Amino acid sequence: MKVTVVGAGAVGASCAEYIAIKNFASEVVLLDIKEGYAEGKAMDLMQCASLNGFDTKITGVTNDYNKTANSNICVITSGIPRKPGMTREELIGINAGIVKTVATNLIEHSPNTILIVVSNPMDTMTYLVHKSTNLPKHRIIGMGGALDSARFKYRLAEALGAPISDVDGMVIGGHSDTGMVPLTSHATRNSVKVSEFLSEERLNQVKEDTKVGGATLTKLLGTSAWYAPGAAVSGLVQAIACDQKKMFPCSTFLEGEYGLNDICIGVPVILGKNGIEDIVNVPISEAEKEHMKASAEGVRKTNGLLEF
Repeated sequence: MKVTVVGAGAVGASCAEYIAIKNFASEVVLLDIKEGYAEGKAMDLMQCASLNGFDTKITGVTNDYNKTANSNICVITSGIPRKPGMTREELIGINAGIVKTVATNLIEHSPNTILIVVSNPMDTMTYLVHKSTNLPKHRIIGMGGALDSARFKYRLAEALGAPISDVDGMVIGGHSDTGMVPLTSHATRNSVKVSEFLSEERLNQVKEDTKVGGATLTKLLGTSAWYAPGAAVSGLVQAIACDQKKMFPCSTFLEGEYGLNDICIGVPVILGKNGIEDIVNVPISEAEKEHMKASAEGVRKTNGLLEF
């Protein structure tokens, strides 16, 4: 199992680290355009191998896509990260060109690969890959919902005063501060609905804190977060590589599901060896349906800024 991660910055390096530590891949290739940067990150990570007990080989390369050939899964993290006060949508002009070029190069060298898109604005970048490549839709996956759901569960556990292993919850919709749809109607603590423990006011606060989770971290850190995004990617990669048939909310191309067409947006999917193996139609409340509709309108507006 060979995995390529394009972009050796904080997010890309975290992806490579978590994938290697889980020890299911034979090789992780880390690629960057900055001379020597990926090589240095790879060497640093390989010096962790004996300490962290993994045998995955991590290879760093400078802009040499030949070294990525025959990758089973490729992750695109490249592009500029958010700065404090920036929206994900403001990154579109620069990141669209980068993502399109990277996707084309990856597919040229690994025509059977499955692509995972992390670059922001993530739903629009996933849509761009659909429209600019010939890959079938089940092999193009946007990462955002897995990360947003992890942040939702963190906020739920915080509100409940519970260990996070007690909590389950999911976020669908667009990966943006206004587009996320945390499904409080389905959130549980050990199979009991969280509404049994939390007031509507407190649940609404959890939702709002979840939606601005990335912006909160950007303000604190001065740049985008990297640990949780890297962990989210590694979960998706492992589900595909190990054919786990796990359910994650991911940005995928919809053709009527959830009443939406010709859009990439976060919905629950089953991930296995073929990539997205099924889209799961989860019943949602009327309020959540309206929020999902508004989220889709926001994504379409950003998609309208693309130049193909």
